[in-house]
Amino acid sequence: MDDYPLLNLFLTMMYLFLWVLWFFLLFKVVTDIFRDHSLHGWAKAVWVIFVIVLPYVGVLVYLIVRGKGMGRREAKEAEAREASFRQYVKQAASSDGEPGGSGGHVSDLAKLAELKDKGHLSQEEYDKAKQKLLV
Repeated sequence: MDDYPLLNLFLTMMYLFLWVLWFFLLFKVVTDIFRDHSLHGWAKAVWVIFVIVLPYVGVLVYLIVRGKGMGRREAKEAEAREASFRQYVKQAASSDGEPGGSGGHVSDLAKLAELKDKGHLSQEEYDKAKQKLLV
């Protein structure tokens, strides 16, 4: 380790970090190009070719020209994911975890008790239906 000073080790780690950061940025730009619905086929092709042929210049130009829209698209997608998650949780909570259930076992048992109280079900029918729900 005597022939590799500490400063060189620091610089190597910094270059590795910048290299990983560069690839992250490159992949982010390429995915944004394909995610953007306002760009049409030829424009996407030109941007991809520009980013691949001249990667450093292409990515920097893309960030300067379309960076604001890139941030808006990312925020819009995050909001859509959050809304989808909230809707899923709401649906799962309302159906006691049964996908497609109208209210789960609790509401079905409440409906059965209501039918029995109104006299539409006999005690035997109520017991059979309750047993079916609980099994």
